[in-house]
This record gives sequence, structure tokens and C-alpha cells, in this order.
Amino acid sequence: MESTDARTTPAVIVAIDGPSGTGKSSTSKAVAAQLGLSYLDTGAQYRAITWWMVNNGIDIADPASIADAAGKPDIVSGTDPAAPAITVDGTDVAGPIRTQEVTSKVSAVSAVPEVRARITELQRSIASAAGQGIVVEGRDIGTTVLPDADLKIFLTASPEARAARRSGELKGADVAATREALIKRDTADSTRKTSPLAKADDAVEVDTSDLTLQQVIECVVTLVEEKRAAK
Repeated sequence: MESTDARTTPAVIVAIDGPSGTGKSSTSKAVAAQLGLSYLDTGAQYRAITWWMVNNGIDIADPASIADAAGKPDIVSGTDPAAPAITVDGTDVAGPIRTQEVTSKVSAVSAVPEVRARITELQRSIASAAGQGIVVEGRDIGTTVLPDADLKIFLTASPEARAARRSGELKGADVAATREALIKRDTADSTRKTSPLAKADDAVEVDTSDLTLQQVIECVVTLVEEKRAAK
């Protein structure tokens, strides 16, 4: 399908939230590309600041040290869904931020209020600058970052489905261990005091457990097009 001509349609801000393994990233990028929207992976920003903390010897076990350093790294996110990029102090970190070391520490870093305040401000500035509209994916977009988003979607899936997908992405990782890791992160993200992972009251919930990626994409595209038509 050809991309919608953004010049003839209303701008729309779409917030897509949900835990890991629900298809957020793949869905968000595909929807943005198909509809001619910008795209922002907010999780990559938290991974980027975590990568910086690790590389600069910040004690991840000390929230005060993390808070003191929160404003130091220069994080720049690209918004092209076909080639989303992210740099820290001018260094391309798209690969390094996906390591297990960063993954294991990102929940602790992202729970620090000063980190969330800094990254939330960055996210809002990027969304407001996206003239044709944007798809923003994360865990607190509809509830905290962009509470006035035109459309809020919350993707869910069973722990088993999520573990199977994530272990596939990690090329043969143990499914049971992956499931435990996902549940552990869910608990950390949903119980943190600042901007916990939660479904916005006005979000549309989509359970992706038994859907193909293409079916999820088509579902979300339909929701966005309906919202555009109503504007």
C-alpha cells in the first residue's frame, strides 16, 4: 500500500504503549511508514542514557548518582521509521544499546525521576516538532508523556507469546528464561513510583497474542485512519 499523502490529511499524534514482546516497535514503525508519519522509539532513549551511564562509570545501584548525571549526555533521536537512529554525544549507539548489559540495567536507570523528567521533555519536544504527525511508542506515552495524544493504543500479549517472540529476536535464547526476564521487567516498570507502565483510561487495548504482525499493523492503521477522518 502506498503511503498516505501527509499534505492532504490532518496531523495526528499516536501513542502506542505496552510491555516488551507485544510487537510495539515493529507495529509502530510499519504504521508510521505506511501513513507518512514520523516515528519515535522512546525506549531507545532510555537505553541510550543507560548506555552512557554504564560507559561513564556511574553507579547504577545509586539513584542519586544517576540523578546527578541525568542531564549530561546529549541524546539525539531520528524520527524516520525506515531508519530510526539514535546518537549519544555524536556517537551512533543503535547497536550498543541493545546489549544484555544495557537491557539488565535500563529499568533501574529509567526509574529515577530526574532521568524520566529529562527524557520526557525530550520526547515532548520531538512530538511537537513533527508537523505531519508522529507515532510514539513506549510505556508511559498515553498516561504521562502525551496525555492529549489524538489516539492511544495499548498492546498486550500473553507472557508465553511475548517470550516466544523475544527469544526468537535474540536468536535462540531460552524461552523460559526470557519469560522470567520479561515478567521481572514488567514488575519493575509497572510498580515504579514515577510514570509506571500502565494503560491510559482512554486507550484502545489490542491483544496481539494470536495475531500476526501484519494483522496488528492493519488493526492499528485502521484506528489511525478512523481518528484522522474524525478530525
